[in-house]
Amino acid sequence: MGVYAARFECAVHAYALMSNHVHLLVTPAREEGASQLMRALGGRYARYLAEARGRAGPVWEDPFDASPVYVPRYLLSCMCYIEDNPVRAGLVADPGAYRWSSFGANAWGRDDPLVTPHPLYYALGRSPEWRRARYRAMFWRPPTAPERTHQAGEAG
Repeated sequence: MGVYAARFECAVHAYALMSNHVHLLVTPAREEGASQLMRALGGRYARYLAEARGRAGPVWEDPFDASPVYVPRYLLSCMCYIEDNPVRAGLVADPGAYRWSSFGANAWGRDDPLVTPHPLYYALGRSPEWRRARYRAMFWRPPTAPERTHQAGEAG
């Protein structure tokens, strides 16, 4: 993906690679960049499936869906939605536990050459530590109610 993102001049801000679909938040430098990126990724993955598994045909059931993000404050919500997808899918309890997403880079500063921080991400704070802490706070969930452990006849 990094090779194609560079070739088609797309900055990748967030991603989650799922077993049956891909979520990407990209900023293309040119008008057709995102569609060229997706076409190249689909073609490369189709070749991989044909070589490795003898599977031919389209990779995805539907063509990719591209939705522009026009409202700046919505961009960070999109990043969270993408990186939280493995949690919503029930694959992990915490987005940091999913290896195939940009959460480690955006929330913890892990080296991920695929990720280019968006200017709105930089606006979360002056220091990298502050930005990452504020970004992680966007994923906060209220704790679940503790189970009752009282046995019959116990006071309390």
